[in-house]
Amino acid sequence: MKHLGEREWAREWRSATLVGTAIGLGAAQLAPPDPSLAAAGALPIAGIALAAVRPDPSSRPWIAGTWLALLGLVAALAGFLVGGARVHAIDAGALQAGPRSRVSLSGFVAGVPRRARGEVSVPVSSSGGRVLVIAPEPVADLPVGSELRVDGVLQPPEPWRAAHLRRQGIAMTLRTQRIDRAPGTRTGLTRWTDAVRLRAERALGRGMPQDESALARGFVLGEDDRIDPRTRDDFQRSNLAHLLAVSGENVILLGVLAWPLLALLGLRLRARLIATLCLIAIYVPVTGAGPSIQRAGVMGAAGLIAALADRPRSRWYAVLLAATVTLAVNPRADGDVGWQLSFAAVIGIMLWSRRLSGLIAGGTDRRSARRALAEAIAVTAAATVATAPLMAAAFDQFSPAALPANVLAAPAVAPAMWLGMLTGIVGQAPFLPVEPINWVDSLCLAYIAQVAHWLAAPRWASLTVHLGSIWSVAAAYAVLILGMELVLRGLRRISSNRLGPSSPKTAGLVAVALVATGAAALWPFDSRATSEPASRLTVRVLDVGQGDSILLQPAGAEPVLVDTGPPDDGVEHRLRELGIDRLAAIVITHDQSDHAGDLGALLASVRAERLVYGRDDARLRGVALAAGTQPYRLAEGGMLEVGGLRLTALWPPRELLHDTDQD
Repeated sequence: MKHLGEREWAREWRSATLVGTAIGLGAAQLAPPDPSLAAAGALPIAGIALAAVRPDPSSRPWIAGTWLALLGLVAALAGFLVGGARVHAIDAGALQAGPRSRVSLSGFVAGVPRRARGEVSVPVSSSGGRVLVIAPEPVADLPVGSELRVDGVLQPPEPWRAAHLRRQGIAMTLRTQRIDRAPGTRTGLTRWTDAVRLRAERALGRGMPQDESALARGFVLGEDDRIDPRTRDDFQRSNLAHLLAVSGENVILLGVLAWPLLALLGLRLRARLIATLCLIAIYVPVTGAGPSIQRAGVMGAAGLIAALADRPRSRWYAVLLAATVTLAVNPRADGDVGWQLSFAAVIGIMLWSRRLSGLIAGGTDRRSARRALAEAIAVTAAATVATAPLMAAAFDQFSPAALPANVLAAPAVAPAMWLGMLTGIVGQAPFLPVEPINWVDSLCLAYIAQVAHWLAAPRWASLTVHLGSIWSVAAAYAVLILGMELVLRGLRRISSNRLGPSSPKTAGLVAVALVATGAAALWPFDSRATSEPASRLTVRVLDVGQGDSILLQPAGAEPVLVDTGPPDDGVEHRLRELGIDRLAAIVITHDQSDHAGDLGALLASVRAERLVYGRDDARLRGVALAAGTQPYRLAEGGMLEVGGLRLTALWPPRELLHDTDQD
């Protein structure tokens, strides 16, 4: 370490403190709920001792390095203990009771309801703690903050959503047949934010077509439960689904896409940064200021500073600050896919966006429209490429359509969000007209939806990629980073020597190179491409002798097998011949030997996410659990959704099922 000035030294020790604290907070799930007095008491003593022996910036490098390492260790211990206390407090706020207990409770809607598979799931905060309430459709709108009364049976959450609920401080699900609205509302500051959000929600529905209104609520408020399922599928296949949920990535894109437009107005660097941060500060309360939105605002503001700061050290410092603050709020946040994608997007923007915009725009003036468009495209492309391995790991999907879809949508994304925010602000005064704003906003939203539809339709829009371990994700990122560096250097040389720095062909070369780099990083892990168009369903009746087995293959999703045939008729061999080693679900219509006789052998050779059946059956449940497959029961009116495929249960009637057994 070289000799440092006072300012550089201050930055070094602050960075060491943030790094140590972030590491400690990240490991806080391993901390005991009640640390020993010796461990807690050692912290202030160690802090005082370090402050007393703080070396001079001009001292020997090894002395300064040792002191910084010790400071990082003390900060890590502090983060570990404080984070452990925070984790314990979050868990203590969950409703705890014995499974299969029948309870009646009243509480308030604590988050946006989710509607899928014919059910509504809504987080509820009650006097006994937080719980996830699940009820069959139809269920009326449940605004955040509204009071509910429910009566049902408590159950442990299904394995596929247990970790997600744990991060929210929810330990149990409550299954009920109906949800009753009550007249009460939350009190204090939350009551004010609920009212702000409700007025914004109503304003977004005025003077706008129904489909665009549902998209506007998704873009601005994160309420995607009213979006048409086909539209949602288009957004998922084209990798535009991140626009439908409020996350740090969205807030960052909102700010960074605003940056070149503010430059066109002639604002200086500091004025642009202040204006963009004000935009985020307005956005958070307008959307209701829920915990996820607050976190998105913190991550967005810090990520924005990181992406736009002139000094590389300042950028990394802002990223560290965002990580530390969000982990202090919830030490389990690093397990959330949205958290990971947000930071991946920020780092990608920091690493590549400026060089990409330089390649696309060449030597054009910084205040020109072409330069603004080039910067918007570069930011979108860098974020899209940087999040590709995480998207593959979380959703088993790599979309070659992601880059063109996000780039084509980019010019309309920021205006759609700004106009939606403006509607939310103006809508706080119900007598003010928002219809003209919504009409313009609907045009932007309709364009984005059309881009999603166009880019979701091709056969190559979505590839199935499975990154099954942290090592495969790390390897994909290593290939991606190396490939991007080689591609950017090669394109810079080509554009300057052959095409010229401002040739329009350069943008095409950049796009092709980015898609090729992303595909090369993930292709070694790719097992299969989804070759059918988004609207196609392939149905195959498998030859299993005197029995029944039907394979349903929806485009862009894993297949569903209905029944498995009789014993020893080798349905697993039929699937292997078709190149299928994973199933989204196995549906057993009824447990007889000609329909479910080969189930055990099949689950031993093929990975299935769910085993779906009707009436309670101990054998089916036991076989599923033994194979690590989630047992999932459907009754009349229940729905199984896989990609664009939707199967509705006609039997058994719900009244034949015991409430305590319903899944």
